[in-house]
Amino acid sequence: MEKNNYIIYAHRGALAYAPENTKIAFEKALELNANGIELDLQKTKDGKLVIFHDDIIDNKSNGKGKISDYTYQELLNFDFGSWFDSKYKNEKILLFEDFAKEFLDKDLTFAIELKVLGIEENTLDIINKYKTHDNIYITSFLYEAIENTRELNKNIKLSWLVSKINKENVNKLLKIKGQQICPKAELVSKEDIDLANKNGLGVRLWGIYNEEIMKRVYKFNIEGMTVNFPDKLYELIKKEKM
Repeated sequence: MEKNNYIIYAHRGALAYAPENTKIAFEKALELNANGIELDLQKTKDGKLVIFHDDIIDNKSNGKGKISDYTYQELLNFDFGSWFDSKYKNEKILLFEDFAKEFLDKDLTFAIELKVLGIEENTLDIINKYKTHDNIYITSFLYEAIENTRELNKNIKLSWLVSKINKENVNKLLKIKGQQICPKAELVSKEDIDLANKNGLGVRLWGIYNEEIMKRVYKFNIEGMTVNFPDKLYELIKKEKM
């Protein structure tokens, strides 16, 4: 993979430096030279799409319970920043449409992860309303979610999150004309990546928890990786180019 096209996907924004999946985390990611953003979508009680990773809000806010227990307006009563640092007090949960309005026209690559089934159509509607380019992947661990997405849209890029690359999941992804397979960095080998590439699939890695993993997998023929610290991957790319 030509490293000039290498995508530094900021994982839930720059989550090492700001409360994940918040507006401030995405802004921070851009400050730190990310050229890609990864985020997670959940559905509220009243059917709104919000950006949040966990099923429950207990650990990442001052509220309790499931995202799906609350309407979007009710979720706005909670503080989604203080758990990370008091300087982020009163950071609000972010509506996907508000994110789309502000970020989807930027020259970035997006990995939009569906955490639940049943939000595929709404997600596509919002993307189509605000996108200005096609560097957008709908991604999920749920094969059914990306399969449903393909039925709704023949052209959008699809990526499937898996533990490891193998012949079976490569074939399943090809069946729905997916573009990218996303294994866990710690479990990936050069042979796995060769198998994906040989079948015309790009590879994005996830689970880069520290710089040691990042440096080890950087040499592989991959399109990019999802990192908590985009600045460190940016510096590595710069150093390797010298």
